[in-house]
Amino acid sequence: MFVDSHCHLDKLDYTECHLGIEDVIKKAQDAKVTQLLSVGVTLDSFPKMIEMIAPFEQVHASCGVHPLDVESDFALDVLHEYARHEKVVAIGETGLDYHYKPETADLQKLRFAQQVELAVELNKPLIIHTRNAREDTLAILKEGNAHQCGGVIHCFTEDLSFAIKAMELGFYISISGIVTFKQATELKEVVKSLPIDRLLIETDSPYLAPIPHRGKENQPAYVVEVAAYIAQLKGVSLSKIGQETSKNFSDLFLR
Repeated sequence: MFVDSHCHLDKLDYTECHLGIEDVIKKAQDAKVTQLLSVGVTLDSFPKMIEMIAPFEQVHASCGVHPLDVESDFALDVLHEYARHEKVVAIGETGLDYHYKPETADLQKLRFAQQVELAVELNKPLIIHTRNAREDTLAILKEGNAHQCGGVIHCFTEDLSFAIKAMELGFYISISGIVTFKQATELKEVVKSLPIDRLLIETDSPYLAPIPHRGKENQPAYVVEVAAYIAQLKGVSLSKIGQETSKNFSDLFLR
């Protein structure tokens, strides 16, 4: 049993790669992936995503504004409305990205702080994206009392020190297919050191397909490849990684 804790089902290719969302979910089920979290990145794309996943009980949703999308249409009252949808189990994807959009740093910090405040208010966990912004990310989480709602640092590529500080705030660490990449030497060492009870696994599909699927569109079924690689790194069974990360997912998002 496995869970894809972070995918973008509304962004998959339904013209050449899949027959429809039913096809994606069946492929996941065939791989023993029993639950999925479809992550929102803009407010204007949220209604379509919710409509797409509505028929599937095993597919959950998040609502938020990605740091690279902070210049998209935004209204705080709309964010609050969407965040209360019955399918929504988390706030985000939010956070900071100074690698691709350093010029929007001030707006990123504002939107991030607003979403932290909402997550604490609703007691829904946060899904955090961070790149080249370690200090500011931790500072906003601390200032916003994010320990009260917890969350996850998704698609983790930071160092062990950052992971420890995030876990001290009650956050989980989610590992994507990047860990299978040859050049991800530091990340492999970090994963070896992370406690299994703070681990999640994800695809971030359609992006970052793990080996041996590099070059293809990623999909939720491939989260098993991530789990298998982590199991190898940590010297435990694949079933243990599946069971523990599934439990962690339930503890965080389905509480």
